[in-house]
Amino acid sequence: MQIGKSIRLERIFNRDTERTIIVPMDHGISVGPIEGLRNMREAVGDMVQGGANAVLGHKGLVRCGHRMEGRDVGLIIHLSGSTSLSPFPNAKTLVGTVEDALRLGADAVSVHLNLGDETESQMLSDLGKVSSIATGWGVPVLAMVYARGPKIKDEFDPEIVAHCARVGEELGADIVKVPYTGDVESFSSVVGGCCVPVVIAGGPKLDSTHDFLQMVSDSITAGGSGLSVGRNVFQHKKRIKLVEALHKIVHEDETVEAALEYIGEE
Repeated sequence: MQIGKSIRLERIFNRDTERTIIVPMDHGISVGPIEGLRNMREAVGDMVQGGANAVLGHKGLVRCGHRMEGRDVGLIIHLSGSTSLSPFPNAKTLVGTVEDALRLGADAVSVHLNLGDETESQMLSDLGKVSSIATGWGVPVLAMVYARGPKIKDEFDPEIVAHCARVGEELGADIVKVPYTGDVESFSSVVGGCCVPVVIAGGPKLDSTHDFLQMVSDSITAGGSGLSVGRNVFQHKKRIKLVEALHKIVHEDETVEAALEYIGEE
């Protein structure tokens, strides 16, 4: 691996555990200024204070979210976009470049694919091109890969999720983000079929902090490399405490019960 890419990955992953807590904040393009992200500088500050390894967002995040103080944090610039206002919200298009990300001081870039969508071929092409360019610059690529389309009956089906992860890996991603499949055994098969780190997505906001932390803990037990979760983190009523609790689970192998007690929940 190129030394530049290795150095950048070390800004995203904990060197000792080789795991990561990534907080995506790219929701502004897809759904607008939602709760938890209206003040981007405050949101980034809270995630960093809690101990997140990296934040992820579009290029405007840097201008609006850069704090100029406190602990540094890994920066991943998201290159894909679509809006919920579109008749084709699953059709992601490139809205930035690797060079844009480098000029902003990013440590990595990310690309979103929805396999099964009518525009799948374009999204596959986009990831392939971004990966090639990023490799030339020594920039890591995170691929967010989901199965969403008329042929998809269950996007959490372990075989489908494993296929998603493998697509990301084979097109050159250094990190793959996929949905959690629901149990340790099935997710371990997803991780086992992919030779790059696999992190879990958060999906819809969960009502139970316990269920969320259990999902994260189980994914680690299955061999996952951490999480890339937005709404279940930045919309939590005790979001700094929650990130600190995630740090305990992901990097210190604490139990879910101990993490809940730390937050002050049962």
